[in-house]
Amino acid sequence: MQIRVLIAEDHEIENIGVINTLKELNVSEYSFANYCDDAYALLQKALKEDKPFDLLITDLGFVSDHRVQKLNSGQSLIREARALQPGLKIIAFSIEKRAAVIDELFKIYDVDGFVSKGRNDGKELRSTIIKVMDGDKVMPQHILNSIRNTTQNLTPYDIQLLQLIAKGWKQKEVEEYYKEHGIKPDSRSAIEKRLNDLRETLNARNNIEMIVMCKDLGLI
Repeated sequence: MQIRVLIAEDHEIENIGVINTLKELNVSEYSFANYCDDAYALLQKALKEDKPFDLLITDLGFVSDHRVQKLNSGQSLIREARALQPGLKIIAFSIEKRAAVIDELFKIYDVDGFVSKGRNDGKELRSTIIKVMDGDKVMPQHILNSIRNTTQNLTPYDIQLLQLIAKGWKQKEVEEYYKEHGIKPDSRSAIEKRLNDLRETLNARNNIEMIVMCKDLGLI
């Protein structure tokens, strides 16, 4: 595969896995950056030299250290890279599991693919690179299913209710707040029923488990 690849990753061990995947695809032109600022500088330099990268593979989380960075996350790098080089293919390669956060990568940051780090990630990364370079958008099916199952029926009312419960509010306090601000339905029974419905939708045994699940999914 005749492409130029830039990998933004601050863990050396992860780079070894990516290198092996690229070698399996016969990709010989690749560069690494341990910091998002450095990755962005390499993208700029490649464009200036008329040798642009074709693909950016980036982690999302970068550990802070003594060096001050303007771009301190994969999301910030993706945003700036997309503005700099609109045609650049971008794959996020991360341990991120929250469906809502991954969904945001596609909807807001316009990534072309996402690969979850873990077992068989080399195989998944190889497959995703091939599909992305062919023009496809690649989101793992289990993420798609999770997003559909957990977000399609949630309303702004539901999100606000979950946020208040997450803050430790009791149903009586929620009722008083809703009545004071004209939020409907505001009766204790309606609030309790909606919480029951949400627990059933999310397959949670209690409110605490439901809140933990919603935070993991990035819903609140």
